[in-house]
Amino acid sequence: MAREPALLDRARRPATPPPLDWLTLGDAFEAACLLRCTPPPTAARPSAVLPSHSSGVEFNREDAAQRMRQLLARLGIPVTQEVAVGGLRRRYELHRLWVPREHRGAYARMVDAGWRQGRRELLGGPVPGASPARRQWMSRLAAAAWRSALLAGGRHVRRHILGVRLTDRELAAVLIRSAAVLDVPALLRPGTGCFLVSVADGPDRQRILHSAAMEPARRPAC
Repeated sequence: MAREPALLDRARRPATPPPLDWLTLGDAFEAACLLRCTPPPTAARPSAVLPSHSSGVEFNREDAAQRMRQLLARLGIPVTQEVAVGGLRRRYELHRLWVPREHRGAYARMVDAGWRQGRRELLGGPVPGASPARRQWMSRLAAAAWRSALLAGGRHVRRHILGVRLTDRELAAVLIRSAAVLDVPALLRPGTGCFLVSVADGPDRQRILHSAAMEPARRPAC
């Protein structure tokens, strides 16, 4: 008589990774937002990768690239940077970042976890009885999303608004929710191949800029 398979004989499902602590989540979520602001790079190395779906990431602003390097250093992920100069009459710079192949898995897991957990915290709405620390960190996550968009997104500044153009629908939704967390109303307008998220000039603009200002760098974990 054949023995019936015991429960222990069944294949075990992969364990769900534990949630990131708040400090790690803040850095990983901001790095994920920066990536979602950028298009795929124009050149790629087969031996290095930054985002899990591409071989690198490019920024057209040095401060955005430096911010990404700072965040990855905090997360213990090494990265190298290249600067490419292009254009004829109007010169421009592209700042390309690469993570070595051997760190690809750790990088992808960290950024994916940061995006999922940070997005869930922001879009999940207020939690009844949430601790003051959690409410404070929701504000920090909201500020990190706007900081990334202002650094790496397509700025759309007019006399009456401060806006950013994005191609990522989910990031646009996160920015709308993040503005609400920061007590600022924001508008979402679909465009040709992109989304425009904007806030009104005046107190709303100043509150977003103040919240998204670069905070003092903390030391990477040893």
